[in-house]
Amino acid sequence: MPRSRSVLRLHDAAADKSTSSFTRVYRLTRLLLHIAYGCVGVAVVFPFFAHKRRLWAIKLWSRQALGVLHLRLTVHGSLPPGHTPTLIVSNHVSWADICLLNSVVPVRFVAKSDVRRWPLIGFLASRVGTIFIERRSPLGTVRTNRAIAEALSRGEHVAMFPEGTSTDGTEVKPFHASLFQPGLGGVARVVVVALRYVNWDGSVNVNASYAGERSLWESFGLMVARNSLHAELIFAASIDVSGKTRGDIARAAERAAAEALQLPRPGKKTGTAALPDTAPTASSLADIAHPLESHSASAPGPGLSSVWDDGRCAARTSWDREPGQDPLG
Repeated sequence: MPRSRSVLRLHDAAADKSTSSFTRVYRLTRLLLHIAYGCVGVAVVFPFFAHKRRLWAIKLWSRQALGVLHLRLTVHGSLPPGHTPTLIVSNHVSWADICLLNSVVPVRFVAKSDVRRWPLIGFLASRVGTIFIERRSPLGTVRTNRAIAEALSRGEHVAMFPEGTSTDGTEVKPFHASLFQPGLGGVARVVVVALRYVNWDGSVNVNASYAGERSLWESFGLMVARNSLHAELIFAASIDVSGKTRGDIARAAERAAAEALQLPRPGKKTGTAALPDTAPTASSLADIAHPLESHSASAPGPGLSSVWDDGRCAARTSWDREPGQDPLG
């Protein structure tokens, strides 16, 4: 094994160890203060920001959050070029997924209505334009799709987690087809993103997840308990929606996410009226989802350190700087 790779593995193995109790309290305090800082920012400063500058502020705040968490990010690929409104769909592992995505492409998220009632986070999410879905209401999905379509028509990017829940990162659950309705008709392109949190040896880090019976507070505690965390964001595919049903798009998206993460495909969904009686073949799904070129898949070492350095730089940057002066790009 080359010396440089050996040193990197030793460094990552050391970084994967637990932190002291003092460090955990310190990081948790910093995280809560950063969330409070965000709430003040969106309440006091956001009303005076133009749309472009709001996106810049969201990206900056998200990268600062990654720095607080000591969360290092590798990005494989990039959003397809052009200014086309984009519906980004992704698997869901942790509450930190939002920071990962926003640190790369600032978007409007679709979230369950329960988030609105979370202390601090609910206020922050509401003020940055989160689209909330009322799952208990028969018309909840209809209203959500209308809000998504309106945002896309204004040229905004919208992101959602169509699994409808989070996992521990070892599986991809079926994507709900109903939320893909705004992607039909060619109004927007659909891009699939795959997210995962990994240990130093490349295995899935289940402690980074916010799934099952784990509470938000427990998730916070587990994340600040590691010296550093590693995450990967993969632009997996761009989906051609022309002439496709929302069921076709959902299955192509979940297949692309699972393949990017090297996980088994979800089982066939049932009970969705929009799905055709016969499942599409592997070849037809390949015609729908077009893989996006990866820029860093063969070089995880430098990629893992790139945003980590940005996070430390961002922590010293104020919101009152001009977007053009953003050191983060």
